[in-house]
Amino acid sequence: MENLRKYGNPPFTVAVIHGGPGAPGEMAPVARELSSIRGVLEPLQTKTTLEGQVRELRDVLEENGALPVTLIGFSWGAMLSFIFTARSSQFVKKLILIGSGPFEEKYAVNVMKTRISRLGKEDWENFFSLNEALNDPSAKKRDKALCSFGKLMSKVDAYDPIPYEEELLECSYDIFKCVWEEASGLRISGKLLQMGNKIKCPVVAIHGDYDPHPFEGVKEPLSRVLKDFRFVLLEKCGHKPWVEKQAKARFYDLLKDEI
Repeated sequence: MENLRKYGNPPFTVAVIHGGPGAPGEMAPVARELSSIRGVLEPLQTKTTLEGQVRELRDVLEENGALPVTLIGFSWGAMLSFIFTARSSQFVKKLILIGSGPFEEKYAVNVMKTRISRLGKEDWENFFSLNEALNDPSAKKRDKALCSFGKLMSKVDAYDPIPYEEELLECSYDIFKCVWEEASGLRISGKLLQMGNKIKCPVVAIHGDYDPHPFEGVKEPLSRVLKDFRFVLLEKCGHKPWVEKQAKARFYDLLKDEI
């Protein structure tokens, strides 16, 4: 898999960073929409370590971006973009976090509980069988199960979605497991949030009020450590604002104003 897609015309002043880890391609709709006004890079993270993903992102931006860029991270990609900006501040003009995971562990404990509470009866069996498959030693099966699990979670994460097709290129269980274990350790230790002290550029967080990742876990911690921080809560909006009937237009208006 190539680790970069480009949209629009140079200079490439914006980069969109996908979630997962191990779920490349899902930010393509956002990249396409923004490419009408800016050149947009869509780096695809292929490395199986957090350090590798930070280095890979740095290399892509260095070679292709009109530095410093506006970095737009979604979900796990928001956290990766936060880590990257703390370590390579000269690369980033502005940081935009969409549907970020919480920055303190105490806010993360109920994310899966919230998701499970939203499962319909027909989804329960699917949920348990996918959980079993993710513990299967066959890597190919786990890659496929991770994709299916992601689609199921997208269903319960959405408030009022338009019909849409996931644009994932492929899923990698190995990337997900290895990178997330490292990132989770950083969050538990408090080191993830501490990185915010090194971020000097403006940071904007956009979050749906129906997102199972509690917005307080982004707003409260980051308000304490960031010097230039703004938080926007979108009403009637789940985890992915660009698929939401009632929030999509406002979401894109916000993004276009920020870039």
